[in-house]
Amino acid sequence: MYSPRAPIASAATEQVRAGPPDLTHFRTIRDLSVALASGLNEADATVQSMPDASPVKWHLAHTTWFFETFLLRDTRSDYRLFDEKWPFLFNSYYEAEGARLARPQRGLLTRPTLEEVLAYRAHVDAALERVWPDLQEHHAALLELGLQHEQQHQELLLTDLKHLLSCNPLGPSYREEGLRTSSCVPADLKWIEGPTGARTFGHTGEGFAFDNEGPAHTQWLAPHALANRPVTNREWCAFIADGGYATASLWLSDGWDWVRREGVAAPLYWREEAEPEARETFTLSGWQMIDLDAPVTHISFYEADAYATWAGARLPTEQEWEAAASAHAATGGVQLDRAEAVHPRGVLPEGDFASLFGNVWEWTGSAYRPWPGFRPAPGAVGEYNGKFMSNQFVLRGGSCASPRGHVRATYRNFFHPHQRWQFTGLRLARDL
Repeated sequence: MYSPRAPIASAATEQVRAGPPDLTHFRTIRDLSVALASGLNEADATVQSMPDASPVKWHLAHTTWFFETFLLRDTRSDYRLFDEKWPFLFNSYYEAEGARLARPQRGLLTRPTLEEVLAYRAHVDAALERVWPDLQEHHAALLELGLQHEQQHQELLLTDLKHLLSCNPLGPSYREEGLRTSSCVPADLKWIEGPTGARTFGHTGEGFAFDNEGPAHTQWLAPHALANRPVTNREWCAFIADGGYATASLWLSDGWDWVRREGVAAPLYWREEAEPEARETFTLSGWQMIDLDAPVTHISFYEADAYATWAGARLPTEQEWEAAASAHAATGGVQLDRAEAVHPRGVLPEGDFASLFGNVWEWTGSAYRPWPGFRPAPGAVGEYNGKFMSNQFVLRGGSCASPRGHVRATYRNFFHPHQRWQFTGLRLARDL
Protein backbone atom coordinates (compact mmCIF):
# COMPACT_ATOMS: atom_id res chain seq x y z
CA MET A 1 0.00 0.00 0.00
CA TYR A 2 1.32 3.42 -0.95
CA SER A 3 0.53 6.67 0.81
CA PRO A 4 0.65 10.19 -0.67
CA ARG A 5 4.03 11.92 -0.56
CA ALA A 6 3.36 15.64 -0.60
CA PRO A 7 6.98 16.83 -1.05
CA ILE A 8 7.11 15.45 -4.60
CA ALA A 9 3.89 17.16 -5.60
CA SER A 10 4.86 20.49 -4.10
CA ALA A 11 8.29 20.39 -5.74
CA ALA A 12 6.78 20.55 -9.21
CA THR A 13 4.75 23.60 -8.25
CA GLU A 14 7.98 25.42 -7.48
CA GLN A 15 9.61 24.07 -10.61
CA VAL A 16 7.03 25.14 -13.19
CA ARG A 17 4.41 27.82 -13.45
CA ALA A 18 1.39 26.71 -15.44
CA GLY A 19 -2.36 27.11 -15.48
CA PRO A 20 -4.60 24.07 -15.10
CA PRO A 21 -4.15 21.73 -18.10
CA ASP A 22 -7.27 21.16 -20.16
CA LEU A 23 -8.74 17.65 -20.23
CA THR A 24 -9.06 17.78 -24.02
CA HIS A 25 -5.39 18.66 -24.30
CA PHE A 26 -4.53 15.77 -22.00
CA ARG A 27 -6.47 13.33 -24.16
CA THR A 28 -4.94 14.71 -27.36
CA ILE A 29 -1.39 14.15 -26.12
CA ARG A 30 -2.10 10.72 -24.67
CA ASP A 31 -3.91 9.63 -27.84
CA LEU A 32 -1.02 10.74 -30.05
CA SER A 33 1.36 8.38 -28.25
CA VAL A 34 -0.96 5.47 -28.97
CA ALA A 35 -1.38 6.62 -32.57
CA LEU A 36 2.40 6.71 -33.03
CA ALA A 37 2.47 3.02 -32.10
CA SER A 38 -0.44 2.03 -34.31
CA GLY A 39 0.38 -0.46 -37.03
CA LEU A 40 3.42 -1.84 -35.20
CA ASN A 41 3.57 -5.51 -34.40
CA GLU A 42 4.62 -6.99 -31.07
CA ALA A 43 8.25 -7.35 -32.16
CA ASP A 44 8.42 -3.75 -33.47
CA ALA A 45 7.27 -2.51 -30.07
CA THR A 46 9.52 -4.78 -27.98
CA VAL A 47 13.00 -4.89 -29.52
CA GLN A 48 15.73 -2.50 -28.34
CA SER A 49 18.38 -1.72 -30.96
CA MET A 50 21.01 -0.12 -28.70
CA PRO A 51 21.41 0.94 -25.04
CA ASP A 52 20.69 4.62 -25.85
CA ALA A 53 17.28 3.72 -27.30
CA SER A 54 14.20 2.24 -25.65
CA PRO A 55 11.45 0.03 -27.08
CA VAL A 56 8.19 1.63 -28.19
CA LYS A 57 6.34 -0.45 -25.61
CA TRP A 58 8.59 0.87 -22.85
CA HIS A 59 7.96 4.51 -23.84
CA LEU A 60 4.19 3.91 -23.71
CA ALA A 61 4.46 2.32 -20.28
CA HIS A 62 7.02 4.71 -18.78
CA THR A 63 5.01 7.84 -19.56
CA THR A 64 2.04 6.12 -17.92
CA TRP A 65 4.14 5.14 -14.90
CA PHE A 66 5.01 8.83 -14.50
CA PHE A 67 1.32 9.79 -14.23
CA GLU A 68 0.46 6.80 -12.06
CA THR A 69 3.33 7.45 -9.65
CA PHE A 70 3.31 11.21 -9.20
CA LEU A 71 -0.36 12.02 -9.88
CA LEU A 72 -2.20 8.99 -8.51
CA ARG A 73 -0.05 7.05 -6.07
CA ASP A 74 1.37 10.18 -4.46
CA THR A 75 -1.82 12.24 -4.27
CA ARG A 76 -4.67 9.68 -3.89
CA SER A 77 -4.70 7.58 -0.74
CA ASP A 78 -7.31 5.25 -2.25
CA TYR A 79 -5.39 4.47 -5.46
CA ARG A 80 -3.89 1.01 -5.98
CA LEU A 81 -1.20 0.35 -8.54
CA PHE A 82 -2.21 -1.40 -11.75
CA ASP A 83 0.55 -3.93 -11.06
CA GLU A 84 2.95 -3.63 -8.11
CA LYS A 85 5.79 -5.22 -10.13
CA TRP A 86 5.65 -2.72 -12.96
CA PRO A 87 7.34 0.29 -11.30
CA PHE A 88 10.58 -1.72 -11.34
CA LEU A 89 10.16 -2.20 -15.09
CA PHE A 90 9.18 1.32 -16.09
CA ASN A 91 11.02 3.71 -13.78
CA SER A 92 13.69 5.35 -15.92
CA TYR A 93 16.36 7.00 -13.75
CA TYR A 94 14.64 8.21 -10.57
CA GLU A 95 16.90 7.06 -7.74
CA ALA A 96 14.34 8.25 -5.20
CA GLU A 97 11.91 5.66 -6.60
CA GLY A 98 14.24 2.78 -5.84
CA ALA A 99 15.54 -0.16 -7.86
CA ARG A 100 14.72 -0.42 -11.55
CA LEU A 101 15.47 -2.48 -14.62
CA ALA A 102 18.82 -1.52 -16.19
CA ARG A 103 18.36 0.56 -19.33
CA PRO A 104 20.18 -1.83 -21.72
CA GLN A 105 17.80 -4.62 -20.65
CA ARG A 106 14.54 -2.92 -21.61
CA GLY A 107 14.45 -4.86 -24.86
CA LEU A 108 14.22 -8.13 -22.91
CA LEU A 109 10.68 -7.31 -21.76
CA THR A 110 8.75 -9.72 -23.95
CA ARG A 111 6.10 -9.40 -21.26
CA PRO A 112 3.99 -7.47 -20.50
CA THR A 113 2.69 -7.46 -24.05
CA LEU A 114 1.87 -4.37 -26.07
CA GLU A 115 -1.82 -5.09 -25.51
CA GLU A 116 -1.28 -5.21 -21.75
CA VAL A 117 0.65 -1.93 -21.84
CA LEU A 118 -2.19 -0.28 -23.73
CA ALA A 119 -4.61 -1.61 -21.11
CA TYR A 120 -2.35 -0.04 -18.46
CA ARG A 121 -2.57 3.30 -20.22
CA ALA A 122 -6.36 3.08 -20.40
CA HIS A 123 -6.57 2.18 -16.71
CA VAL A 124 -4.42 5.10 -15.58
CA ASP A 125 -6.15 7.57 -17.93
CA ALA A 126 -9.55 6.57 -16.57
CA ALA A 127 -8.32 6.98 -12.99
CA LEU A 128 -6.91 10.43 -13.78
CA GLU A 129 -10.10 11.56 -15.47
CA ARG A 130 -12.24 10.46 -12.52
CA VAL A 131 -10.41 12.90 -10.24
CA TRP A 132 -9.49 15.47 -12.90
CA PRO A 133 -11.10 18.53 -11.22
CA ASP A 134 -9.17 17.90 -8.01
CA LEU A 135 -5.91 17.34 -9.89
CA GLN A 136 -6.49 20.52 -11.88
CA GLU A 137 -7.02 22.54 -8.72
CA HIS A 138 -4.26 21.12 -6.53
CA HIS A 139 -1.69 19.49 -8.83
CA ALA A 140 -1.85 21.45 -12.08
CA ALA A 141 1.94 21.83 -12.31
CA LEU A 142 2.48 18.09 -12.00
CA LEU A 143 -0.15 17.43 -14.67
CA GLU A 144 1.60 19.83 -17.02
CA LEU A 145 4.98 18.30 -16.27
CA GLY A 146 3.56 14.86 -17.07
CA LEU A 147 2.21 16.06 -20.42
CA GLN A 148 5.45 17.79 -21.38
CA HIS A 149 7.34 14.67 -20.34
CA GLU A 150 5.11 12.57 -22.59
CA GLN A 151 5.76 14.87 -25.54
CA GLN A 152 9.49 14.40 -25.05
CA HIS A 153 8.96 10.65 -25.22
CA GLN A 154 6.87 10.96 -28.36
CA GLU A 155 9.95 12.30 -30.14
CA LEU A 156 12.15 9.64 -28.56
CA LEU A 157 9.69 6.94 -29.59
CA LEU A 158 10.07 7.96 -33.24
CA THR A 159 13.84 8.33 -33.20
CA ASP A 160 14.33 5.06 -31.29
CA LEU A 161 12.01 3.25 -33.67
CA LYS A 162 13.85 4.71 -36.66
CA HIS A 163 17.12 3.34 -35.35
CA LEU A 164 15.53 -0.07 -34.81
CA LEU A 165 14.08 -0.25 -38.31
CA SER A 166 17.39 0.89 -39.81
CA CYS A 167 19.02 -2.24 -38.39
CA ASN A 168 16.73 -4.46 -40.49
CA PRO A 169 18.29 -5.41 -43.88
CA LEU A 170 14.83 -5.20 -45.43
CA GLY A 171 14.69 -1.45 -44.80
CA PRO A 172 11.08 -1.45 -43.56
CA SER A 173 8.88 1.64 -43.51
CA TYR A 174 7.23 2.95 -40.39
CA ARG A 175 4.57 4.65 -42.49
CA GLU A 176 3.85 3.81 -46.13
CA GLU A 177 3.20 7.36 -47.28
CA GLY A 178 6.19 9.04 -48.85
CA LEU A 179 8.12 11.76 -47.10
CA ARG A 180 7.56 15.35 -48.08
CA THR A 181 10.74 16.64 -49.68
CA SER A 182 12.03 20.14 -50.17
CA SER A 183 9.79 22.29 -52.32
CA CYS A 184 12.32 25.06 -52.76
CA VAL A 185 15.97 25.75 -53.32
CA PRO A 186 17.42 26.91 -49.99
CA ALA A 187 18.34 30.54 -49.64
CA ASP A 188 21.95 31.53 -50.14
CA LEU A 189 23.84 31.44 -46.88
CA LYS A 190 23.79 34.89 -45.31
CA TRP A 191 25.11 36.17 -42.01
CA ILE A 192 22.64 37.87 -39.67
CA GLU A 193 24.24 40.11 -37.08
CA GLY A 194 23.06 39.36 -33.56
CA PRO A 195 22.43 41.66 -30.60
CA THR A 196 25.31 42.59 -28.33
CA GLY A 197 25.77 43.67 -24.76
CA ALA A 198 23.89 42.66 -21.63
CA ARG A 199 20.89 40.44 -22.35
CA THR A 200 18.44 38.45 -20.24
CA PHE A 201 18.34 34.72 -20.87
CA GLY A 202 16.20 31.92 -19.51
CA HIS A 203 12.50 31.56 -18.93
CA THR A 204 10.82 34.71 -17.61
CA GLY A 205 7.18 34.54 -18.70
CA GLU A 206 4.06 32.71 -17.69
CA GLY A 207 3.39 29.18 -18.82
CA PHE A 208 5.37 26.01 -18.61
CA ALA A 209 9.15 25.74 -18.54
CA PHE A 210 11.42 22.92 -17.44
CA ASP A 211 13.57 23.61 -14.41
CA ASN A 212 16.78 23.80 -16.48
CA GLU A 213 15.39 26.81 -18.42
CA GLY A 214 15.76 29.10 -15.43
CA PRO A 215 16.26 31.17 -13.52
CA ALA A 216 16.34 34.20 -15.79
CA HIS A 217 19.73 35.88 -15.64
CA THR A 218 21.91 38.40 -17.45
CA GLN A 219 24.85 37.54 -19.67
CA TRP A 220 26.98 39.52 -22.09
CA LEU A 221 26.96 38.96 -25.86
CA ALA A 222 30.01 39.91 -27.89
CA PRO A 223 29.59 40.96 -31.55
CA HIS A 224 28.61 37.92 -33.61
CA ALA A 225 26.52 36.70 -36.52
CA LEU A 226 24.45 33.57 -37.19
CA ALA A 227 23.78 31.88 -40.51
CA ASN A 228 20.30 32.46 -41.87
CA ARG A 229 19.64 28.73 -42.26
CA PRO A 230 20.99 25.32 -41.20
CA VAL A 231 23.71 23.55 -43.15
CA THR A 232 22.26 21.40 -45.97
CA ASN A 233 22.98 17.89 -47.20
CA ARG A 234 24.47 19.35 -50.38
CA GLU A 235 26.95 21.35 -48.33
CA TRP A 236 27.74 18.30 -46.23
CA CYS A 237 28.53 16.33 -49.39
CA ALA A 238 31.12 19.00 -50.20
CA PHE A 239 32.63 18.53 -46.73
CA ILE A 240 32.91 14.78 -47.37
CA ALA A 241 34.36 15.28 -50.87
CA ASP A 242 37.03 17.60 -49.45
CA GLY A 243 38.19 14.93 -47.04
CA GLY A 244 36.42 16.30 -44.01
CA TYR A 245 36.26 12.94 -42.25
CA ALA A 246 39.92 12.23 -43.02
CA THR A 247 41.51 15.51 -41.93
CA ALA A 248 42.62 15.36 -38.30
CA SER A 249 43.20 19.11 -38.02
CA LEU A 250 39.46 19.77 -38.32
CA TRP A 251 38.53 17.65 -35.35
CA LEU A 252 38.59 17.93 -31.59
CA SER A 253 40.87 15.26 -30.12
CA ASP A 254 37.98 13.24 -28.68
CA GLY A 255 36.11 13.59 -31.96
CA TRP A 256 39.04 12.38 -34.04
CA ASP A 257 39.43 9.36 -31.75
CA TRP A 258 35.70 8.67 -32.20
CA VAL A 259 35.88 8.95 -36.01
CA ARG A 260 38.77 6.46 -36.22
CA ARG A 261 37.41 4.07 -33.60
CA GLU A 262 33.91 3.92 -35.10
CA GLY A 263 34.94 4.25 -38.75
CA VAL A 264 32.64 7.26 -39.23
CA ALA A 265 32.65 8.70 -42.77
CA ALA A 266 29.16 10.24 -43.14
CA PRO A 267 26.08 11.15 -41.10
CA LEU A 268 24.20 8.30 -39.49
CA TYR A 269 21.89 6.41 -41.88
CA TRP A 270 23.75 7.46 -45.04
CA ARG A 271 24.75 4.75 -47.47
CA GLU A 272 28.33 5.73 -47.99
CA GLU A 273 29.11 3.55 -51.00
CA ALA A 274 26.81 5.44 -53.38
CA GLU A 275 27.89 8.21 -55.70
CA PRO A 276 27.76 11.67 -54.07
CA GLU A 277 24.75 12.83 -56.08
CA ALA A 278 22.87 9.54 -55.65
CA ARG A 279 23.34 8.76 -51.98
CA GLU A 280 20.53 7.20 -50.01
CA THR A 281 19.59 7.66 -46.38
CA PHE A 282 17.35 5.63 -44.13
CA THR A 283 14.15 7.40 -43.14
CA LEU A 284 10.92 6.48 -41.39
CA SER A 285 9.66 5.70 -44.91
CA GLY A 286 12.56 3.32 -45.54
CA TRP A 287 15.53 4.00 -47.82
CA GLN A 288 15.17 7.22 -49.77
CA MET A 289 17.31 9.41 -51.99
CA ILE A 290 18.94 12.13 -49.93
CA ASP A 291 17.17 15.47 -50.29
CA LEU A 292 20.20 17.64 -50.99
CA ASP A 293 18.32 20.85 -50.17
CA ALA A 294 17.17 19.68 -46.74
CA PRO A 295 19.12 20.34 -43.54
CA VAL A 296 21.72 17.70 -42.80
CA THR A 297 20.73 15.59 -39.81
CA HIS A 298 21.83 12.72 -37.58
CA ILE A 299 25.23 14.24 -36.94
CA SER A 300 27.17 14.29 -33.68
CA PHE A 301 28.52 17.33 -31.89
CA TYR A 302 31.96 16.23 -33.04
CA GLU A 303 30.85 16.28 -36.68
CA ALA A 304 29.10 19.62 -36.30
CA ASP A 305 32.18 21.17 -34.74
CA ALA A 306 34.49 19.74 -37.44
CA TYR A 307 32.25 21.05 -40.20
CA ALA A 308 32.17 24.52 -38.63
CA THR A 309 35.97 24.53 -38.49
CA TRP A 310 36.15 23.41 -42.12
CA ALA A 311 33.74 26.22 -43.08
CA GLY A 312 35.84 28.85 -41.30
CA ALA A 313 33.14 29.41 -38.71
CA ARG A 314 32.07 28.00 -35.34
CA LEU A 315 28.99 26.71 -33.56
CA PRO A 316 26.80 29.35 -31.90
CA THR A 317 26.60 29.62 -28.16
CA GLU A 318 23.19 28.81 -26.76
CA GLN A 319 22.85 32.44 -25.69
CA GLU A 320 23.46 33.64 -29.25
CA TRP A 321 20.90 31.15 -30.52
CA GLU A 322 18.30 32.15 -27.91
CA ALA A 323 18.76 35.86 -28.65
CA ALA A 324 18.01 35.20 -32.33
CA ALA A 325 15.07 32.87 -31.67
CA SER A 326 13.30 34.99 -29.06
CA ALA A 327 11.64 37.11 -31.75
CA HIS A 328 10.31 34.12 -33.72
CA ALA A 329 7.20 31.99 -33.25
CA ALA A 330 8.17 28.66 -31.70
CA THR A 331 5.11 26.95 -33.18
CA GLY A 332 6.29 27.42 -36.76
CA GLY A 333 8.54 25.28 -38.90
CA VAL A 334 8.58 21.56 -39.65
CA GLN A 335 7.33 19.88 -36.47
CA LEU A 336 5.23 16.85 -35.52
CA ASP A 337 1.49 17.33 -35.98
CA ARG A 338 0.25 13.74 -36.21
CA ALA A 339 1.48 10.15 -36.46
CA GLU A 340 3.52 10.41 -39.64
CA ALA A 341 6.89 9.58 -41.20
CA VAL A 342 8.66 12.80 -40.29
CA HIS A 343 11.91 14.02 -41.85
CA PRO A 344 13.65 17.41 -42.24
CA ARG A 345 13.04 19.33 -45.45
CA GLY A 346 14.25 22.56 -46.96
CA VAL A 347 12.21 25.68 -46.26
CA LEU A 348 12.66 29.34 -47.09
CA PRO A 349 13.48 31.87 -44.36
CA GLU A 350 10.67 33.41 -42.37
CA GLY A 351 12.08 36.89 -42.04
CA ASP A 352 15.82 36.73 -41.46
CA PHE A 353 16.03 33.07 -40.49
CA ALA A 354 14.85 29.65 -41.64
CA SER A 355 14.14 26.69 -39.35
CA LEU A 356 15.08 28.22 -36.03
CA PHE A 357 12.29 25.98 -34.75
CA GLY A 358 11.65 22.52 -36.11
CA ASN A 359 13.43 20.50 -38.81
CA VAL A 360 16.61 19.66 -36.84
CA TRP A 361 17.89 20.21 -33.34
CA GLU A 362 20.84 22.58 -33.70
CA TRP A 363 24.05 21.81 -31.85
CA THR A 364 25.51 24.73 -29.95
CA GLY A 365 29.05 25.08 -28.65
CA SER A 366 27.74 25.40 -25.09
CA ALA A 367 28.29 22.77 -22.45
CA TYR A 368 25.14 21.67 -20.64
CA ARG A 369 25.57 23.32 -17.26
CA PRO A 370 23.10 25.04 -14.91
CA TRP A 371 22.10 28.65 -15.37
CA PRO A 372 23.37 30.91 -12.54
CA GLY A 373 21.19 30.40 -9.48
CA PHE A 374 19.73 27.06 -10.60
CA ARG A 375 18.46 24.86 -7.81
CA PRO A 376 16.92 21.43 -8.46
CA ALA A 377 13.54 20.86 -6.88
CA PRO A 378 13.42 18.56 -3.85
CA GLY A 379 12.05 15.06 -4.22
CA ALA A 380 12.02 12.69 -7.17
CA VAL A 381 11.05 15.28 -9.82
CA GLY A 382 14.18 17.20 -8.90
CA GLU A 383 16.07 14.46 -10.77
CA TYR A 384 14.40 15.44 -14.04
CA ASN A 385 17.24 17.56 -15.50
CA GLY A 386 19.76 18.80 -12.98
CA LYS A 387 21.74 15.62 -12.39
CA PHE A 388 22.56 15.35 -16.11
CA MET A 389 24.45 18.65 -16.26
CA SER A 390 27.79 17.04 -17.01
CA ASN A 391 29.68 15.95 -20.16
CA GLN A 392 26.89 16.94 -22.54
CA PHE A 393 26.25 19.76 -25.00
CA VAL A 394 23.15 21.89 -25.56
CA LEU A 395 20.92 21.72 -28.62
CA ARG A 396 18.24 24.26 -29.43
CA GLY A 397 15.13 24.65 -31.55
CA GLY A 398 13.34 21.32 -31.78
CA SER A 399 13.05 19.01 -34.77
CA CYS A 400 10.63 17.53 -37.26
CA ALA A 401 9.77 14.95 -34.56
CA SER A 402 9.09 17.50 -31.80
CA PRO A 403 5.34 17.82 -31.16
CA ARG A 404 4.23 21.24 -32.34
CA GLY A 405 3.83 23.61 -29.41
CA HIS A 406 6.28 21.72 -27.20
CA VAL A 407 9.45 23.79 -27.71
CA ARG A 408 10.20 27.47 -27.08
CA ALA A 409 13.15 29.84 -27.34
CA THR A 410 14.44 28.97 -23.85
CA TYR A 411 14.13 25.18 -24.30
CA ARG A 412 17.44 23.39 -23.60
CA ASN A 413 17.93 19.92 -25.04
CA PHE A 414 21.17 18.05 -24.32
CA PHE A 415 23.07 15.00 -25.51
CA HIS A 416 26.55 13.52 -25.28
CA PRO A 417 28.88 14.71 -28.06
CA HIS A 418 29.04 11.34 -29.86
CA GLN A 419 25.27 10.76 -30.01
CA ARG A 420 23.48 11.28 -33.31
CA TRP A 421 20.38 9.10 -33.57
CA GLN A 422 18.25 12.17 -32.84
CA PHE A 423 17.35 14.62 -35.62
CA THR A 424 20.44 16.74 -34.98
CA GLY A 425 21.95 19.34 -37.32
CA LEU A 426 23.79 22.63 -37.14
CA ARG A 427 23.72 26.32 -37.93
CA LEU A 428 26.98 28.22 -38.31
CA ALA A 429 28.08 31.26 -36.32
CA ARG A 430 31.08 33.57 -36.44
CA ASP A 431 32.64 36.40 -34.48
CA LEU A 432 32.41 39.97 -35.75
